[in-house]
Amino acid sequence: MVVCKYWQIAQDLSEKIKHGQYATGELLPSETDLTRLYNTSRETIRKALAELSVAGLIQKVKGKGSIVLNTARFAFPVSDIVTFNELNQSEQMRAQTKVLQLKNQQLPADISSRMRLRQPPATFIQRLRIVNEEPVIVDEDYILKKFVPVITEEQAQNSLYSYFENDLGLKIAYATKMITVETAPADITKLLKLATTDLVVFVRSLTYLQDTSFFQYTISMHRPDKFKFVDFAHRKKL
Repeated sequence: MVVCKYWQIAQDLSEKIKHGQYATGELLPSETDLTRLYNTSRETIRKALAELSVAGLIQKVKGKGSIVLNTARFAFPVSDIVTFNELNQSEQMRAQTKVLQLKNQQLPADISSRMRLRQPPATFIQRLRIVNEEPVIVDEDYILKKFVPVITEEQAQNSLYSYFENDLGLKIAYATKMITVETAPADITKLLKLATTDLVVFVRSLTYLQDTSFFQYTISMHRPDKFKFVDFAHRKKL
């Protein structure tokens, strides 16, 4: 796989930020200095800085430069389809995944109705994500058997999307997401080791293939003290 130079630079700068070489509140070197440091063009540096901005690592201030932001929480992109394993690698969380449930189960009735389906058979997977020995996310996935007939515990333990895309050849294209903050059910509260009154960030996703076929429904429940949700938005006048 060919890795773009701007992405390599963004990764290097990200590592330096996370390890304190560039501390919170400090300015990164200027674009001119970075072009010399990485022996590349200003355009490549600007693309790398844009990646850091989208990831919530820096804020560009006119007349000053790029200020390093607080990175105490892991940045979870809102607009992209990013798997937990990919986030684990990019953020170097050294996370673990524990498969709690793996069984055949129909798609929930409300989602089936919304998708105009007759509760198709699906594989239900519940997984607990653990970082630094602390539970941080509970993921619940419903994957339609029409597209993925069988999922093993090993595949659920590792990367489902690697299995879907590399082994099955599925072309995952886009997803719609709804983010809410709610009181967690008792079982989720227990799994995340939260107080009974604690709120949890719910991310509900409907994921589609390239041919627009709906194939996966996900409920991802995050501890709000461990994650920040980032997006990149352009100003559009109405």
